[in-house]
Amino acid sequence: MLRDLSHPIRSGMTVYPGDPAVSVEPALTLDAHGAAVTRLGLGSHTGTHVDAPAHTIRGGRTLADVALDELVGEAIVLRVSNAEPERAIVLDDLAPPDTVPPIVIVETGWARFFGTERALRHPFLAPDAARELTRRGMRVLAVDTLSPDPTPAEAFPVHEIVLGGDGLIVENLYGLDGLPTRVPVGFFPLRLEGDGAPVRAVAFLDDSAR
Repeated sequence: MLRDLSHPIRSGMTVYPGDPAVSVEPALTLDAHGAAVTRLGLGSHTGTHVDAPAHTIRGGRTLADVALDELVGEAIVLRVSNAEPERAIVLDDLAPPDTVPPIVIVETGWARFFGTERALRHPFLAPDAARELTRRGMRVLAVDTLSPDPTPAEAFPVHEIVLGGDGLIVENLYGLDGLPTRVPVGFFPLRLEGDGAPVRAVAFLDDSAR
């Protein structure tokens, strides 16, 4: 059983402040052209997407250098039960084990605000928590918010820690509620040779995890 963890890409959808607006509109139609083709206008960090190190790190890897197996595997879901607007999430809020798998998902419940003004007032990860998760084994940080750093921000300390360590960040996950604490996931980006790309994010569930 598969669960889609991605937001649909639609015209006018929420984007990070300053990113390109999203447009999805007909370019060709069956009636006029005999085939339907959609014209897409969007930034590389639209919707549910992956940040490559090149996103914030000068000389960092682009997606062309990221192997798919880095984005597929068992994840641990760390749930924040007391998430509040614009509040830092510290390590005690996450209560991670001493060793974590390479993929760490932080669930705040903020995906339900995607598309509203409240989406920009999301909680964010404290840099010390990001640093400690990295020390315990994290290579991919995945969140259900616009960013693991505040939005908007003048600095991106969590990006610097994770991407600066040659790791990856997945943002804007959706549908995390009820997932097992340990769950196989896959984040499948468009094959863009750049700083990031939208992904189809998938959780692989057995029949008992409904």
